[in-house]
Amino acid sequence: RLEEPKLQRILVLVIVSAALLLDNMLYMVIVPIIPDYLRKIHAWDVHTKYKVVREFREGSWYNSTVAVDTYYEGEDTSLGFLFASKAFIQLIANPVSGTLIDRVGYEIPMIFGLFVMFVSTTIFAFGETYVLLFLARCMQGVGSAFADTAGLAMIADRFTEETERNRALGIALAFISFGFLFSPPFGGILYEFADKEVPFLFLACFALADAGMLLLVSSHRQRSQPTRNTPPIPHAPIYKLLLDPLVMVISGALIMANVSLAFLEPTIATWMEDYMNAEQWQQGIIWLPGFFPHVFGVYLCVKLSNMYAKTQYMYAGIGLCIIGVSTCFIPACSTFTALIFPICGICFGIALVDTALIPALSYLVDVRYTKVYGSVYAIADISYSLAYAFGPVVAGWIVHLVGFTFLNILVGIASCLYSPMVLYLRGIYGEQADFVARRQEEVALIDDVEGGDKGTDYSKEQRFVDVSYQDMDGNGYNSSNIIDKSGNFPRDDLRQKLADGLI
Repeated sequence: RLEEPKLQRILVLVIVSAALLLDNMLYMVIVPIIPDYLRKIHAWDVHTKYKVVREFREGSWYNSTVAVDTYYEGEDTSLGFLFASKAFIQLIANPVSGTLIDRVGYEIPMIFGLFVMFVSTTIFAFGETYVLLFLARCMQGVGSAFADTAGLAMIADRFTEETERNRALGIALAFISFGFLFSPPFGGILYEFADKEVPFLFLACFALADAGMLLLVSSHRQRSQPTRNTPPIPHAPIYKLLLDPLVMVISGALIMANVSLAFLEPTIATWMEDYMNAEQWQQGIIWLPGFFPHVFGVYLCVKLSNMYAKTQYMYAGIGLCIIGVSTCFIPACSTFTALIFPICGICFGIALVDTALIPALSYLVDVRYTKVYGSVYAIADISYSLAYAFGPVVAGWIVHLVGFTFLNILVGIASCLYSPMVLYLRGIYGEQADFVARRQEEVALIDDVEGGDKGTDYSKEQRFVDVSYQDMDGNGYNSSNIIDKSGNFPRDDLRQKLADGLI
């Protein structure tokens, strides 16, 4: 039955993983399709250079004109804006989506995000002008801001036990990697042998099916839970989370981990063609081998985090060092085979950083704020968007000024220098004992207050504390949502103080 909490958690994980897979496939699937399509529809003014060649044919000399160079005016700049527009719009929309998710819950914003992604993908399929394609890319950024943030927050909310949460978020991150690395060959093959519409229509149907599944699961969950007239849970606003030093450290680490990928993505293909005479198919699949070390990194980090929870922050520092060293080695590679190894190192390092720090954000909210995760995962999405919005623009500028080699050395050194910053995170894992003790004191305090008011000594069996916002099991407790069996709040002032963390 869909009402069973365990089955619902599994379905939520499948739905969110599918949404993250879809978003990252949409992000990268346009790479082999849109540049070629815009040339075919003559979106740019074409300037061709010719030279006269003298040829000897049939016993006589003839002069013939041969095209030696073709320049598409405005192509590089326009494509750069097209590719980066998604991240820019997502960067702007994330504060709004995070705040809205905290207020209304996770399901409605995620369904909205998936529907917007469906519309944008449909426009990509049938759009025949640069303006329409640019509009579709911007709409994709809005959809991603809602679907990705709500999805990660939903996993953190449903999987309240730390071991299960690490495993669930690790699975979701593996799907992000798969979508990012698999979509270019997926889109290129379908575009080559079918047409532009086929890959986008497939992904549009995928988005619609995922939204429908979420709607079905959400409706069954609402029927299985009794209605409670409880006020909204107080939560930390996004600006307060942004000012938290530990959130800032995590956000910076996520940016640094993805900057290498964001800088290399638009520059490595040209470098491969110029310096190692790489074929087109080699340029297209260079990132594909990195999928396997990324999945292994996710698996390894989840295992180690569950075994040694208090050292979870260290895996992020190790990952940043691996990214930095691998990035510095890329310019030294002279063959396609040699280039695979540092690329795999970068993907492995990114897996360690993301898998260690994405669950740490929800854990940080658990021990310091109220268990509402929309804003904190909006900050994570902002970190990714910053890297991918400014990375391609800055990378092209640096390559133009000082070259590809200096770009990689600069990024590699920056990643290694930032890695010690994660040591500041060790404090949050020491707060767990204080967190549990404080919650136990809150339960005792509520029993004392209510018992004193009513002249009755309430036993622990007579009361329960409902911890998790929208918890599917109905177990546990949270200082922001305390009710007795009759559904009444003990004292509004006490509840507010507990929610604000004052006692």
